[in-house]
Amino acid sequence: MDMEIQPPFWKTKSLEDMSETEWESLCDGCGRCCLNKLEDWDTGEIAWTDIACRLLDKETCRCTDYKRRTEFVPDCIPLDPAKIRDLTWLPPTCGYRIVADGGDLMWWHPLISGDPETVHVAGVSVRGRVRDETDFDVEDYQDYIVTWPDETP
Repeated sequence: MDMEIQPPFWKTKSLEDMSETEWESLCDGCGRCCLNKLEDWDTGEIAWTDIACRLLDKETCRCTDYKRRTEFVPDCIPLDPAKIRDLTWLPPTCGYRIVADGGDLMWWHPLISGDPETVHVAGVSVRGRVRDETDFDVEDYQDYIVTWPDETP
Protein backbone atom coordinates (compact mmCIF):
# COMPACT_ATOMS: atom_id res chain seq x y z
CA MET A 1 0.00 0.00 0.00
CA ASP A 2 1.41 3.38 -1.02
CA MET A 3 1.33 6.02 1.66
CA GLU A 4 0.96 9.47 0.19
CA ILE A 5 3.25 11.98 1.85
CA GLN A 6 1.34 15.08 2.82
CA PRO A 7 3.01 18.47 2.39
CA PRO A 8 3.60 20.40 5.60
CA PHE A 9 0.79 22.63 6.86
CA TRP A 10 2.60 25.88 6.01
CA LYS A 11 2.52 24.89 2.34
CA THR A 12 -1.17 24.01 2.27
CA LYS A 13 -2.84 26.45 4.66
CA SER A 14 -3.12 30.20 4.63
CA LEU A 15 -1.84 31.96 7.72
CA GLU A 16 -5.46 32.71 8.64
CA ASP A 17 -6.44 29.02 8.46
CA MET A 18 -3.70 27.76 10.76
CA SER A 19 -4.50 26.55 14.25
CA GLU A 20 -2.94 28.45 17.14
CA THR A 21 -0.40 25.65 17.58
CA GLU A 22 0.53 25.72 13.89
CA TRP A 23 0.78 29.51 13.92
CA GLU A 24 3.00 29.58 16.99
CA SER A 25 5.25 26.87 15.55
CA LEU A 26 6.16 29.17 12.64
CA CYS A 27 8.23 31.17 15.11
CA ASP A 28 11.78 29.85 14.89
CA GLY A 29 12.82 31.30 18.25
CA CYS A 30 15.46 33.63 16.84
CA GLY A 31 14.46 36.59 19.04
CA ARG A 32 15.18 39.17 16.33
CA CYS A 33 11.69 40.65 16.54
CA CYS A 34 12.32 41.30 20.25
CA LEU A 35 15.12 43.73 19.52
CA ASN A 36 14.41 47.41 20.00
CA LYS A 37 14.12 49.30 16.75
CA LEU A 38 14.23 52.99 15.94
CA GLU A 39 11.99 54.49 13.27
CA ASP A 40 12.77 57.64 11.36
CA TRP A 41 9.56 59.66 11.61
CA ASP A 42 10.16 61.36 8.26
CA THR A 43 11.10 58.36 6.12
CA GLY A 44 9.65 55.42 8.06
CA GLU A 45 13.05 53.73 7.81
CA ILE A 46 13.75 51.21 10.56
CA ALA A 47 17.10 50.93 12.33
CA TRP A 48 17.75 47.84 14.42
CA THR A 49 19.60 47.94 17.72
CA ASP A 50 21.25 45.09 19.58
CA ILE A 51 19.25 46.02 22.67
CA ALA A 52 16.73 43.32 23.54
CA CYS A 53 13.37 43.63 25.24
CA ARG A 54 13.66 43.09 28.98
CA LEU A 55 11.41 40.02 28.71
CA LEU A 56 13.68 38.22 26.25
CA ASP A 57 15.63 35.31 27.68
CA LYS A 58 18.96 35.89 26.00
CA GLU A 59 19.90 32.20 26.14
CA THR A 60 16.71 30.59 24.82
CA CYS A 61 15.74 33.66 22.73
CA ARG A 62 12.15 33.27 23.90
CA CYS A 63 9.90 35.60 25.87
CA THR A 64 9.96 34.96 29.60
CA ASP A 65 6.26 35.86 29.96
CA TYR A 66 4.82 35.36 26.49
CA LYS A 67 1.15 35.17 27.55
CA ARG A 68 1.29 38.47 29.49
CA ARG A 69 3.98 40.29 27.51
CA THR A 70 1.78 43.19 26.44
CA GLU A 71 0.91 43.89 30.09
CA PHE A 72 4.59 44.40 30.89
CA VAL A 73 5.69 45.84 27.54
CA PRO A 74 2.80 47.95 26.22
CA ASP A 75 4.54 48.62 22.89
CA CYS A 76 5.05 44.89 22.20
CA ILE A 77 3.30 44.06 18.94
CA PRO A 78 1.68 40.60 19.02
CA LEU A 79 1.90 39.09 15.57
CA ASP A 80 -1.10 37.92 13.60
CA PRO A 81 -1.65 37.19 9.89
CA ALA A 82 -2.84 40.72 9.08
CA LYS A 83 0.13 42.35 10.82
CA ILE A 84 2.66 40.01 9.23
CA ARG A 85 1.78 41.33 5.81
CA ASP A 86 2.04 44.97 6.92
CA LEU A 87 5.06 45.04 9.22
CA THR A 88 8.18 46.25 7.46
CA TRP A 89 10.58 45.39 10.27
CA LEU A 90 10.28 41.62 10.43
CA PRO A 91 13.68 40.13 9.62
CA PRO A 92 14.15 38.32 6.31
CA THR A 93 14.73 35.09 8.26
CA CYS A 94 11.32 35.24 10.00
CA GLY A 95 9.22 32.12 9.40
CA TYR A 96 6.02 34.17 9.48
CA ARG A 97 7.33 36.58 6.86
CA ILE A 98 8.73 33.82 4.65
CA VAL A 99 5.47 31.81 4.67
CA ALA A 100 3.36 34.97 4.15
CA ASP A 101 5.50 35.75 1.09
CA GLY A 102 4.92 32.23 -0.30
CA GLY A 103 8.39 30.90 0.53
CA ASP A 104 9.54 27.80 2.35
CA LEU A 105 11.14 27.57 5.77
CA MET A 106 14.92 27.45 5.99
CA TRP A 107 16.91 24.31 6.89
CA TRP A 108 17.59 25.59 10.39
CA HIS A 109 13.93 26.22 11.27
CA PRO A 110 12.84 23.79 14.02
CA LEU A 111 9.91 22.58 11.89
CA ILE A 112 12.42 21.46 9.25
CA SER A 113 15.38 20.39 11.40
CA GLY A 114 13.36 18.94 14.27
CA ASP A 115 15.73 20.68 16.68
CA PRO A 116 15.15 24.10 18.30
CA GLU A 117 18.93 24.55 18.62
CA THR A 118 19.60 24.75 14.87
CA VAL A 119 18.41 28.38 14.73
CA HIS A 120 21.25 29.17 17.16
CA VAL A 121 23.83 26.92 15.50
CA ALA A 122 23.08 28.57 12.13
CA GLY A 123 23.82 32.00 13.60
CA VAL A 124 20.30 33.26 13.02
CA SER A 125 19.30 33.90 16.63
CA VAL A 126 20.23 36.78 18.89
CA ARG A 127 21.95 34.45 21.35
CA GLY A 128 25.24 35.98 22.50
CA ARG A 129 24.72 39.19 20.50
CA VAL A 130 22.36 41.37 22.51
CA ARG A 131 22.24 43.78 25.40
CA ASP A 132 19.53 44.12 28.03
CA GLU A 133 17.29 47.19 27.64
CA THR A 134 17.24 47.76 31.39
CA ASP A 135 20.90 48.81 31.13
CA PHE A 136 20.22 51.70 28.72
CA ASP A 137 18.21 54.88 28.36
CA VAL A 138 16.07 55.09 25.24
CA GLU A 139 17.92 58.28 24.30
CA ASP A 140 21.11 56.20 23.95
CA TYR A 141 19.66 53.48 21.67
CA GLN A 142 21.02 55.26 18.58
CA ASP A 143 24.51 54.36 19.79
CA TYR A 144 23.68 50.65 19.46
CA ILE A 145 22.36 50.44 15.90
CA VAL A 146 23.34 47.25 14.07
CA THR A 147 22.54 45.80 10.64
CA TRP A 148 22.76 42.02 11.24
CA PRO A 149 19.12 41.53 12.31
CA ASP A 150 18.00 42.58 8.83
CA GLU A 151 20.37 40.14 7.13
CA THR A 152 20.32 36.43 6.38
CA PRO A 153 23.47 34.67 7.64
